[in-house]
Amino acid sequence: MPPSAPGLRWYGRAVAGVRDIDAVETASLEDLMASHPAVWREVGERLVAATATRSGKVLATFAREAVAAAEPWRERVRASHGNPEVVRAALPHLVAARMAKLALERTLTAAATGAEAGPLRFGWWSGTLVNRLLFAGGLDRKPVSLAAFRLLWPLVTQKRLLLPLLQPRGIYCFYSRALVRGLAALAAGRPCLELAAGDGTLARFLAAEGVPVTATDDRSWGHALTYPAGVEKLDAASALSRHRAPLVLCSFPPPGNGFERAVFRAAHVETYVVVTSRHRHAAGDWDAYEAQQGFERTVDERLSRLVLPPELDPAVLVFRRRG
Repeated sequence: MPPSAPGLRWYGRAVAGVRDIDAVETASLEDLMASHPAVWREVGERLVAATATRSGKVLATFAREAVAAAEPWRERVRASHGNPEVVRAALPHLVAARMAKLALERTLTAAATGAEAGPLRFGWWSGTLVNRLLFAGGLDRKPVSLAAFRLLWPLVTQKRLLLPLLQPRGIYCFYSRALVRGLAALAAGRPCLELAAGDGTLARFLAAEGVPVTATDDRSWGHALTYPAGVEKLDAASALSRHRAPLVLCSFPPPGNGFERAVFRAAHVETYVVVTSRHRHAAGDWDAYEAQQGFERTVDERLSRLVLPPELDPAVLVFRRRG
């Protein structure tokens, strides 16, 4: 029996197997558990131990270590040009990293919703309010009116379901119209580059305010997102090298991602703005934020209050190059 974290049940199902790297990157937790039970026993035990501490720092370390352990194996596979023997040796390590990510997300979802398992759904009342308040249609977000938000958000009775329902679709927050204008003022007409832009929502809002912004993403979330043509397919290092924008933006970068270090190494970057959460396990490479020495870091409290919903405990970090 695989271990279970407090407040959460795990459900497995029989599958033919997840035995190649592409399949690992898109597989569900249940598929991985069924195909690699021995790996799951190890990952699950570590997650249970981390969860039992009730420490965000311990959970962040759990996620960071899982990603770091897999990266050398990814490099070996790339260097071997997909040599089958190297792939077989690397597979358990890559499986463990994805298991850790998916299991941690599920644990945090359970904590946020109070639900142990099963589908999460909005009722008619909360769903109607959320759609009118936050979306222009479908899952297309709109710049949110703060006045409307302050009026309607207290009436949403299922607030805790919102982000657990949307995060698997690449939506981690909402942008108020005031926030977009505040970021546009911070840009002050300078060319901007957004990294890990996802569906390009923030860049689209900024462009509507007259900001010269380029949205880029490595498109590694193609299984969950439909990337619009306006989001250029580039990893962070390539985007920084190609566009050389003085202002760089990133909204809810993955925790312990590694690519943000390239921002601090790029000599042309004057300002780096990160929309994130104060909960360090939730988003961002906080080790990189604290290790870098070329930028002054501040939390813009005014802009932070304009990121929605407030239950995220959001923070807008602004890094300005020293000197």
